[in-house]
Amino acid sequence: MADLAQIVKAYDVRGLYPDQLDDRLAELFGAAFAEITEAEAIVIGHDMRASSPGLASAFARGAVARGTHATIIGLCSTDQLYYASGNMNVPGAMFTASHNPARYNGIKMCRAGAAPVGQDTGLAQIRALVERWLTEGAPPAVTRPGTLTQRDTLNDYAAYLLSLVDLSAIRPLKVVVDAGNGMGGHTVPTVLGGLPLDVVPMYFELDGTFPNHEANPLDPKNIVDLRARVLAEGADLGLAFDGDADRCFVVDERGEGVSPSAITALVAARELAEHPGGTIIHNLITSWSVPEVVKEHGGTPVRTRVGHSFIKQEMAATGAVFGGEHSAHYYFREFWNADTGMLAALHVLSALGTQPGPLSELVSSYDRYAGSGEINSTVDDQTARTAAVRAAFAARENVTFDELDGLTVASTDWWFNLRPSNTEPLLRLNVEARDEATMARIRDEALTLIRG
Repeated sequence: MADLAQIVKAYDVRGLYPDQLDDRLAELFGAAFAEITEAEAIVIGHDMRASSPGLASAFARGAVARGTHATIIGLCSTDQLYYASGNMNVPGAMFTASHNPARYNGIKMCRAGAAPVGQDTGLAQIRALVERWLTEGAPPAVTRPGTLTQRDTLNDYAAYLLSLVDLSAIRPLKVVVDAGNGMGGHTVPTVLGGLPLDVVPMYFELDGTFPNHEANPLDPKNIVDLRARVLAEGADLGLAFDGDADRCFVVDERGEGVSPSAITALVAARELAEHPGGTIIHNLITSWSVPEVVKEHGGTPVRTRVGHSFIKQEMAATGAVFGGEHSAHYYFREFWNADTGMLAALHVLSALGTQPGPLSELVSSYDRYAGSGEINSTVDDQTARTAAVRAAFAARENVTFDELDGLTVASTDWWFNLRPSNTEPLLRLNVEARDEATMARIRDEALTLIRG
């Protein structure tokens, strides 16, 4: 029997195909999803992995057998699935394992209006139902099954995004786009096709084996090709998408990566110009610059835990207009509080294209501090190592602690956050300081304590 504890994560389902997740199991997940959401209709999409179409079809069969009408939108990015869920106001399921290697696949689920499904919002119930059916056998099909239909939403998705950002007055720009053989190769030509852009495509061929590099642009080694191509082409900027194209990473005209915190601050300033006095959500490891910029533009910053379910919950609770994370996830009220890297990219293109300077100059006012990026350390005891760090820094003057998410230690000139991984024996360290030398000193002190 499948071990669901291995594949049902905090926010989604993810495992090896077919060892841990196969078509039979996907069918049971589809039935359970229909049962728990009590939906009359759902929408289902999938990425370019070889196993994705079969898994999506199996999930649809399970839902239809429970009397739910299922619409399959086929190849799509995760934010395109969120668009369909929001626009149709029905629950949705996306088959993808994002940037994980080819043998992996998974399911990202949402309720109607792209509302998140996580452990506390239905995923635990779905898992329990699937486990029961695996033991006792699935319930008999209902007397009146649902219907199965196909629908293409790509053009509607593109038109909706373009309606949210004014790009009518931008100057011609040259942009290199690295799709990483993921779903950006499917969505970018349609979304950017009608704009005054010279798009230089990299790795647009849909290939779930990721033959060129891992489709995770947050890892510096995966944007080496993009950085080189931006310089070679004399481009104005570069964009890199992850495997399911819900995250977008930006490279400036010098081939240098632009911090997702700087992008968060830039987009926040633009959103606050449209929605004066609005609330902006940022997780606790985005830069100090984010809440500073929000306040400078008359907005209210709200600090949250790391993770899309926390961001989305806080956005719904506060009516926030925008939210950003260090991981290059960007959330918009006008996009059902869901994350879409493509919409953030359009904001960057609009901001750059409506003024004459280069991107590095534009983002310099939003990138004010020295940051370490996320540093992972394998440890034998996460709790003990964290306690050792806290004890060492507690002896210092003018140091504060909070435990909103892991341990955050702050002083007047620096801060760092230390968070345990939920799935691996890792501690994740993020450090920021007012200058590079201070950041390096605090980073090295913390790492010495963490790694013993």
